[in-house]
Amino acid sequence: MSHKPIIIILGEPYSTFQEIVLKSYKNKIINKIKYPLIFVGSVDLFEKQMKKLKYSFRVNKIKFDEINNKNFNNRLINFINVDYKFKKIFDKVSTNSNDYINKCFEVSLNLFKKKKILGIINGPVSKKTFLKKKFLGVTEYLAKKTKNQSEIAMLIYNSKLSVSPITTHLPIKMVSKNISRKKIISKVKLIDIFFKKRLKKKPKIAILGLNPHCESINKFSEEKEIIIPSIKQLLKKKINVEGPFSADTFFFKKNIKKFDVVIGMYHDQVLVPIKTLFNFNAINITLGLPFVRISPDHGTNNQMIGMNKSDYKSFEYALGFFNKINAK
Repeated sequence: MSHKPIIIILGEPYSTFQEIVLKSYKNKIINKIKYPLIFVGSVDLFEKQMKKLKYSFRVNKIKFDEINNKNFNNRLINFINVDYKFKKIFDKVSTNSNDYINKCFEVSLNLFKKKKILGIINGPVSKKTFLKKKFLGVTEYLAKKTKNQSEIAMLIYNSKLSVSPITTHLPIKMVSKNISRKKIISKVKLIDIFFKKRLKKKPKIAILGLNPHCESINKFSEEKEIIIPSIKQLLKKKINVEGPFSADTFFFKKNIKKFDVVIGMYHDQVLVPIKTLFNFNAINITLGLPFVRISPDHGTNNQMIGMNKSDYKSFEYALGFFNKINAK
């Protein structure tokens, strides 16, 4: 393969992501990917977990400077090792892995800075132990790491319907104060550009209201003061938007088939419906970063670690997405 590689950060060492990677190799999902894959994480832990889960694949350890000097194929599991001291092969998630995870991200971002990679897929990390309330999510963590001062957006993508929350991992009581015309307009513009540039499609975008039935019992109405004026501004910019729609009835089949993207005001307003509709056939894409960053749409799932029962579909979807888009 002569393409630039995709970097896959293993993330939390005690998640089910390593098992999911192994299942993808067993089911020959990797054979469908036209780009070489390079994993970043602990080779020692990965090989021990592989043995415990009764898989057997050859690991190819490579050095940072070897990337782009060689052509890598996916017959082997290509690995850049990041040392991690561990006592157990499977264990509980804790802060012990924080420095290790941070190092994995730093190695991967350095590869991007040297223009050696196509994009990044990262395995799940714990918001509680790794991000420790310093960041709302990996989206915001990566924005800080790349010194990105512009707006970013979290897009949960499925080819039939995608969703994006204006606020991400905020408590409900903080949502109203954290939505604004500027945020709505900026995030919708990012999504519109992404679809046009990467998917060669002008998206039709629905915007939900915040309040039940888009009505407020307070004097201040977020719909009237923030959401409707934002929609009017976006229409002036020739972006194909409609709304606001009431969230309780919007996700009927007759409604969602008319749109490509649904914009919600808070996380669960759009994440609950998309996961109900598509289960793990969706991926988390960060828009606004200087590279394509994708994460499978599942968490660490620590309670199932070592059971060999995890679903690999979201990781398959993430890999396949790079085949689909204009990723150069």
